[in-house]
Amino acid sequence: MSDEADTVLVTTEGRTGRITLNRPGALNSLTRPMVLRIAEALTAWEHDPDIAQVLLAGAGERGLCAGGDIRAIHADARAGGTASADFWRDEYRLNARIARYPKPYVALMDGIVMGGGVGVSAHGSVRIVTERSRVAMPETGIGFVPDVGGTHLLARAPGELGTHLALTGAAVGAADALLCGLADHFVPADRLADLAADLATAPVSDVLPRYAGGAPEGELAGQREWIDHCYAADTAEAIVERLSRHGDQAAKQSAETILSKSPTAVKVALAAVRRARALGSLERVLAQEFRVSCAALSWPDLVEGIRAQVIDKDRTPRWFPADLAGVSGADVERSFAPLGPERELRLDGR
Repeated sequence: MSDEADTVLVTTEGRTGRITLNRPGALNSLTRPMVLRIAEALTAWEHDPDIAQVLLAGAGERGLCAGGDIRAIHADARAGGTASADFWRDEYRLNARIARYPKPYVALMDGIVMGGGVGVSAHGSVRIVTERSRVAMPETGIGFVPDVGGTHLLARAPGELGTHLALTGAAVGAADALLCGLADHFVPADRLADLAADLATAPVSDVLPRYAGGAPEGELAGQREWIDHCYAADTAEAIVERLSRHGDQAAKQSAETILSKSPTAVKVALAAVRRARALGSLERVLAQEFRVSCAALSWPDLVEGIRAQVIDKDRTPRWFPADLAGVSGADVERSFAPLGPERELRLDGR
């Protein structure tokens, strides 16, 4: 692995400030020093008249970023430490900063873009996907809940598409990312290097039209009928029942997928997306997500989910409670409880 100082490469190319996530062996997973380095670069460029725009990319061939370093979160949760909360506080502040950045923020969302990778890209002003893009918020599979402003983005997706993605953790390709509002433009992967080179000498508004085009056909547009009907149910149990009884095989598969996830995470994720719709601003949603993320550190499912999926890789998590019926409304409410004035995440613009 690279030295920590090299995990984010900050360079300038003409009038473009370039940020390259540089942990390809870990699929560019984010650490707290990486988050702070990105924030530092954005601060330096914000008032620099020689920098007109920012470009975010990932090193290696596999993707932009697979998310946060969940091995570190696993260790911290087991130890009862504060490192994860400290990381999330800085990460969510960065997510809000990216969304409000005064210069064009161009994110190349090529390959795998998940969790924290969505947070550093999908809040940008120019979000580019390719035929290789796989965009997801897969947190329910590790006993966690979509964060980094993910519930804000998913709450704003058409119909119930965001609820579907939040509960199943499904990864979507370029067309579906565009449909859900997670991206803005499609550019073929083999043209990204030329696009990035052109940004050194011209603004993205001039460059992008030469490269952007129509994305290959997606799946979700043809599934809207059953997604919007099934996920409009009042509870997670009712959603699963509707999916299970629907005639579409993809609906039945979605029910099975949800039932394989952490029951606690599924119920809290459903509540989080629905509450995000009412909260409005990204800052308010991030503050809510911070409460939920901190609460999740005490769930047995977070440690168990990461163990099963990442540490031991046996893919057989033992969730507690084991099913949706075992998660009470009070359990869900506790995940949204105030943290107290000293611990709450506070952001400008709330």
